[in-house]
Amino acid sequence: MTTDTTWQKQRTRRAKYYTPLESNPEVFTSLISNLGLPSLQFTDVYSLTDPDLLSFIPRPALALVLVFPTNKHYEKWTAEEEKVRPEYEGKGEGEEVIWYKQTIGNACGLYGILHAVSNGRAREFVKPSTPISTLLTTITPLSPSSRATALEESKQVEAAHAEAGQQGDTAAPANADADVDYHYITFVPSHQVGPDGTRKIFEMDGAKKGPIFTGVHITDSEDALDAKVLRLVQAHIEREEAAANQEGGEGNIGFSLMALVPTA
Repeated sequence: MTTDTTWQKQRTRRAKYYTPLESNPEVFTSLISNLGLPSLQFTDVYSLTDPDLLSFIPRPALALVLVFPTNKHYEKWTAEEEKVRPEYEGKGEGEEVIWYKQTIGNACGLYGILHAVSNGRAREFVKPSTPISTLLTTITPLSPSSRATALEESKQVEAAHAEAGQQGDTAAPANADADVDYHYITFVPSHQVGPDGTRKIFEMDGAKKGPIFTGVHITDSEDALDAKVLRLVQAHIEREEAAANQEGGEGNIGFSLMALVPTA
């Protein structure tokens, strides 16, 4: 389960609260199927470097969702980074990525999923006349703030999330506003292809001020499990581990990584 960290609550109003999702591939896959992507699934990534373990993952990998523990150091440097980052104002068909500002509490998992399926080649798998196709049609021309409101008001997405929130083995927190110290970020390729034939890789986090270009590009013969992208994930993990060590071992180092892939 993941809910809101302190710096998220300070930065963004919460229009409503959802039951947090258990962070496992079965729950995530059930949700995206209900949203309108039955030919995609989430799967665990057990290694960033072992070619044998990576070889078991269906390809292409369309996005990566990293689940990680937060701590005081993470909250501090994230708040400092966000102070100097301008608010994202992108909208329309020319956007390189679709980014959702998080205004729904305890829904980090939902935002991670939406960032994964709304971008890159994952969009090619969206079935027409489904909750996700309706959402994308509605929010694409909107500003980030209006987009956030549209997501809050989507009864179809809320119903699909509520159903998924009842699955899994972990009990939901008794209080909607309870703190659970895990967070999601998603690494996605742009759905716009550049003049050089590559797609940019973005870090997507609805609690920040907008999408963050990582400096990495991939071609359509590469995917989200390319070594360049996995190094981005490794860098995040190493930074969080270093922060936990600064706290004298305080904090639960329990990272997990899921890939969005086609069904077998």
